Amino acid sequence: MWFKNLRVFRLLPSWSTTAESLEEALGKHRFHPGGSQDMQSVGWVAPRDEGGLVHALDGQYLLCLRTEKKLLPATVINQFTKARAQEIEEQQGYRPGRKQMREIKEIVTDELLPKAFSIYRDTMVWLDTRNRWLVIDAGATAKSDEVIALLGKSLDPFPALPLYVEMSPAAAMTNWLVSDEPPAGFTIDQDTELRSTDESRAVVRYVRHSLDIDDVRKHVQDGKQCTRLALTWADRVSFVLTENLEIKRVAPADILKENQDATAQNEAEQFDSDFALMTGELSQLLDDLVAALGGEKTEN
Repeated sequence: MWFKNLRVFRLLPSWSTTAESLEEALGKHRFHPGGSQDMQSVGWVAPRDEGGLVHALDGQYLLCLRTEKKLLPATVINQFTKARAQEIEEQQGYRPGRKQMREIKEIVTDELLPKAFSIYRDTMVWLDTRNRWLVIDAGATAKSDEVIALLGKSLDPFPALPLYVEMSPAAAMTNWLVSDEPPAGFTIDQDTELRSTDESRAVVRYVRHSLDIDDVRKHVQDGKQCTRLALTWADRVSFVLTENLEIKRVAPADILKENQDATAQNEAEQFDSDFALMTGELSQLLDDLVAALGGEKTEN
């Protein structure tokens, strides 16, 4: 249930909705498997089996975007295109030109698509209407963009804006390392990345390795900034913060796992218990992280 990556946006103060209204809006873009000639299909599905498109719990909404992509490697297309071009060359007595090759490739692709395998990927989305967060569980920008694009089609007006903070995450992380003073409530872990700001773009990485503060200071003096830093919040959640304000490798501490509700009577109650625990912890983490970065910037 825990999100592994957080792409964070701010819900507009003026935006409000009910689970029923949100369900209706998403229903217009419900997922349907693509046709035989479709390379990709996207749409909303239920976040949990036998549920609706919106899983609602005390002002927290969980959504799920499903993406279907046809697995048709370029090498396969090129192989069949080459074979077809050779056949045509024998028939017409000369090698096909560029335009004809493009046409052959398009025909071959259309013929192969119905035989291609489909790969499905689900991306979870969390809307916190109490604390005004919109969070996408996506490690790559492309996956996050898919969600934002379909949300834009499903919801009018679009309910969110990017999150801006007063301090550059890279500058803040560099300062935490050099001063050996992480912000209140946070501890620095053993993974970090320092990248040069000049044209060389030289990179130094520490992976599961204790940081030598003197070495870090020397790298900073040489013109490097911290672009990734592993942190733990309140001894409860560990994560990696990036220079782009992305939160990766999110993991609850053992104490949270141990404190999970053991009284759940069935799968539905356990799902709600896990969802409530995750949203409660992560909303506090986000508040504290924004404060550590100088607070939210109201104007960009």
